[in-house]
Amino acid sequence: MAPATGSVGVDSLSDVGSRLRRLRKQQGMSARALADALGISPSAVSQIERGVLNPSVSRLIAITDALGVPLAAVFDARDDVVAEVAATASGFALQRAEHASNVVLDSGVTFRRLSPGRTPGVDYFESTYPPGSTAHADDDLFRHDGYEVGTMISGELTIDFDEERVILRPGDAISFPCSRPHRIHNTGGEPAVAQWLIVHAER
Repeated sequence: MAPATGSVGVDSLSDVGSRLRRLRKQQGMSARALADALGISPSAVSQIERGVLNPSVSRLIAITDALGVPLAAVFDARDDVVAEVAATASGFALQRAEHASNVVLDSGVTFRRLSPGRTPGVDYFESTYPPGSTAHADDDLFRHDGYEVGTMISGELTIDFDEERVILRPGDAISFPCSRPHRIHNTGGEPAVAQWLIVHAER
């Protein structure tokens, strides 16, 4: 008999917001302190945590950087963490397709974690950018922690650096320090899918 298969789930805004609130509290940081670190109002932090406001890719990364947690932590529901601990005790981590989930951000950008469990110092995920979508709501460039390696799977992504523009097509790969100002967006006419590895310094 063939094994049962399931579909990839999509996390709601309230799921993402509640996880960010839980992570903030675990780090002992107040909403006001997080707002100050991000340069936004405490009200905006509250709206994100309540699922009223959908963060952009750059905002989500800025939040996890400010909290000192990996991006992968945003994908973890409480049950996921328990399952991961059990798997680790067995010497490996396993994520079935039906337990995978997507995080949908501002402008419809979707993140899907590819690593089956937490991998210290590394975020490994797949992004899907709909046509016209961007990682950063503003026109200016942004930077964050880590070193980024990306491989284009399908579609076309444009990365703007301070003095250069790079267009990625299927099979292309790129690496750069995340401290270099950049902006990722889809200027093509079809969804753009890429896989990313972000390596962080030990936290």
